[in-house]
Amino acid sequence: MLNLITKLVLKPVAKALYRPVIEGLEHVPRKGGVILASNHLSFIDSVVIPLTAPRQVYFLAKAEYFTGTGLKGAISRSFFTSVINAVPVERGTYRSAQASLEQALDILRDGKAFGIYPEGTRSLDGRLYKGKTGVAWLALTAGVPVVPVALEGPADILPVGKRIPRLRKVTVRFGEPLDFSALHGQARNARARRQVTDEVMAAIHELSGQELADAYNERPMAA
Repeated sequence: MLNLITKLVLKPVAKALYRPVIEGLEHVPRKGGVILASNHLSFIDSVVIPLTAPRQVYFLAKAEYFTGTGLKGAISRSFFTSVINAVPVERGTYRSAQASLEQALDILRDGKAFGIYPEGTRSLDGRLYKGKTGVAWLALTAGVPVVPVALEGPADILPVGKRIPRLRKVTVRFGEPLDFSALHGQARNARARRQVTDEVMAAIHELSGQELADAYNERPMAA
């Protein structure tokens, strides 16, 4: 019941309230496996993209979001399943990271759209950081195109540390698909992975216009 309510009520209401500006929908293939590679500004990015894309987009999410108990746990599972189309994964180790990529690969091989943030974690200062090569591994292994995506405004809707979304303008730009078929099968080649990742990040930068940070965006160390 919660899943049905989420699909039939929350999505239309969110679109009506925020009236997102959407550009480049024609660039998203309607069928077949495809990677949507986006900049990452807010937790709510994973809500904005599924709400605005012309097809279902799947993301990976921490397994803890699916294991809660009681009403709160049920609402969390419904939200991540119905709104984000999230697939639960364990995180924290190299093995779990590789397992996450394998799950994403299964999604792409099923002919679905998979959303990924090559920066790895949210940008707290609004700059666009260097991309990690998981996006390239997926593209070169699955042999699917990569659609660059640029978001503007999500950080104003849900700033870091806040739990209640605010009504703010949001813009979503989908760029032309990037075809890496010439490098298909070279996922183990570090140079090829770096080349593909850099091309994806350059396309995101062209769409977003963000200031570039010549560094990786690392998660803050726990106090």
